[in-house]
Amino acid sequence: MSREHLRDGAATLERTANDLADTERAEDLAATLRTLADRDRGPDHGRLARIERALSELKEGADGEAAAALDETTEHVQAYRETVEGV
Repeated sequence: MSREHLRDGAATLERTANDLADTERAEDLAATLRTLADRDRGPDHGRLARIERALSELKEGADGEAAAALDETTEHVQAYRETVEGV
């Protein structure tokens, strides 16, 4: 069930990728989230932290709806991260 957060984050990012300065990076990150959601073993805290940082970097050049979509994607990643054991 928690993997849905990663899928939802990927879907949100895919919808806004064309509105971002670095469309290719956004599309790659969305694909990464979708792949991680479908793996037998989910990502660890380190991987999720790197994804959050990449989302933050994408947001630096975004405004309006694109920035809001990146915030939503980050929230999905953070919601999944809360289910990960460890740090």
